[in-house]
Amino acid sequence: MKKLIAMLFIFLILMGTVTVYANNAYDNPVPQENIVTSGTTATTNLVELKDKALKSLEDYQVAYGNNTYGLAAYVLNLVRIYSIPFGFIGIVIAAIYRYVIGIRKLDVQDKGFGVLVAIITVMVICQVLPLIFAIVVRGWRG
Repeated sequence: MKKLIAMLFIFLILMGTVTVYANNAYDNPVPQENIVTSGTTATTNLVELKDKALKSLEDYQVAYGNNTYGLAAYVLNLVRIYSIPFGFIGIVIAAIYRYVIGIRKLDVQDKGFGVLVAIITVMVICQVLPLIFAIVVRGWRG
């Protein structure tokens, strides 16, 4: 039975393949305006993202009155934003270790609990650290 299923699977793969022949560039030329248009769209998007990030960085530098403090605040804000999805993914993986795999293996259950506590701790620190930085730098520095 296994041999029959394997033969059927191989037959379906062979029947599903398509032969692709390369064409000479002179036989079927691609219009140059399409290449330039598609390339400039991606380039334009990248330049806009870069300009937006630089503008945001400059706003932080103006708000904090110092290039170093502005850069630190900008980086801490990015860490705050990106820690949420990574934290939730880590919590899900740790919960799977604790409650799904840990039912059969107690050492894995303890590992899952330790990872869960660590991820939640790091996530809370990443959320609170920009606030503490803003209070210390803007409040006590003047």
